[in-house]
Amino acid sequence: MKITSSTFEHEGLIPAKHTCSAEGISPPLAISDVPSEAKSLALIMDDTDVPTFFRADGMWVHWVVFNIPPTISEINEGQEPEGIHGAGTGENLNYYGPCPPDKEHRYYFKLYALDAMLDLQEKATKEQVEAAMEGHILAKAELMGRYSMV
Repeated sequence: MKITSSTFEHEGLIPAKHTCSAEGISPPLAISDVPSEAKSLALIMDDTDVPTFFRADGMWVHWVVFNIPPTISEINEGQEPEGIHGAGTGENLNYYGPCPPDKEHRYYFKLYALDAMLDLQEKATKEQVEAAMEGHILAKAELMGRYSMV
């Protein structure tokens, strides 16, 4: 399974228009090679480089969407995928663009193919989604982008 973007390469720089420095719209994402037995997909975008003086866990969750149809092949720029939206760290239910407070950060777009639909409600946290996915992950794909405002 693969997740890619036409606006940045894996480990490349995320264009400003997808960040809090500009429009803050989600990047286009292409999804391919989803296992045929998948019943749903889950997408989590997080930043693991948050300074611990800002957040003790060093993490900021930017996007959580689950129960995405496994037949999806793309998420258009500035669009939300069909599915149930979980809550990000800032209580956001939609994409929240990179906004690093101190230095260059890495942003991970993690896509999971699951053998089940998740029995969770809107506003579920990343931790709740990850717990519900345990034992149901068929495949995982990751796209990492970098961004700095300084």
